[in-house]
Amino acid sequence: MKTYNKLYEKLCSKENLISAFKKARKGKRRKNYVINFESNLDKNINILQKQLKDKKYYPSRLSKFVIRDPKTRTIHSSIFRDRIVHHAIINIIQPIFEKIFIHDSFASRKNKGTHIAVKRFEYFVRKVSSNGKKINSPYTNNSIKGYVFKADIKHYFDTIDHNILINILRKKIKDKELIKLIIIVLYNFESQVKGKGLPLGNYTSQFFANVYLNNLDYFVKHNLKAKYYIRYVDDFIILDKDKNVLLDLKDKIEKYLKNLRLELHPDKSEIHALRNGITFLGYRIFYHYKLLRKRNIRYFRNKFNKKLELYSRGEISKENLESFLQGWNGYSNFANTYKFNKKFENLLIKQK
Repeated sequence: MKTYNKLYEKLCSKENLISAFKKARKGKRRKNYVINFESNLDKNINILQKQLKDKKYYPSRLSKFVIRDPKTRTIHSSIFRDRIVHHAIINIIQPIFEKIFIHDSFASRKNKGTHIAVKRFEYFVRKVSSNGKKINSPYTNNSIKGYVFKADIKHYFDTIDHNILINILRKKIKDKELIKLIIIVLYNFESQVKGKGLPLGNYTSQFFANVYLNNLDYFVKHNLKAKYYIRYVDDFIILDKDKNVLLDLKDKIEKYLKNLRLELHPDKSEIHALRNGITFLGYRIFYHYKLLRKRNIRYFRNKFNKKLELYSRGEISKENLESFLQGWNGYSNFANTYKFNKKFENLLIKQK
């Protein structure tokens, strides 16, 4: 296995820190903390670079807030300087792990994402149910064969074990100073259980969460020989023509996850017949079409009505309202929702 050393010097380079600054700034240019940092960019980068080189960098305490979109989640936020360091770390280690990620791991990777994962799932459905030949009639559900094991890790981000994660990283990264910096970032999060958990909101968390389950990917693909497997962070699915095969795989995966101090969510890890459709990555997916999850539609309607009310009172701009609708369309247009979206676009036109 190829390993990597002398990475910390690259991380501390001005070129890498400037690149990290630009990535951390993306979508936040008008924020005061970005404007203030950028107003003395060269000085601030030099200070941060010196702290890193002298091993005197210490992150600030995370702030936290609760969001409901539609699930209630606690989000942790780092100050801008620390976000730059997070991007600087990922700039260095992501190319290393990208080389060993399996093709069908879709989170936190360039040219991947939820839409590509859903398309891949639809392709797998055709392969399993009809040997790759698309069933044209929407009235032939009985001819759609096969099953899908849909799984979810219970409290995944809260239960990621720091020591196990560090050992996984050490197998590829032999630079002790870089590992020390990663440990500093990990233990800056005050979790409920010491030595466990990644903060939702940190840029590093999504990447480390993906790395943590990379061994599971190899176990499923190479040891269990599961041909039709897709993972997006802690959501994963396996398809097969035989339900008993999936039951056997489920049992073996449950045992393997104990090595990672993880367990399947008992209420969200089930086997379904493909002809009945499946909820995956925000969509209700059937053989011939995709629908949006009902709770997501309810969330959007409530949010849109609140936005309209704020706009009518002059508390938000037309651009803010349109930006919200465009963001929704990016998600919803991937499903069969033309009439639904048209209704809300017409409401927006009436505001002009």
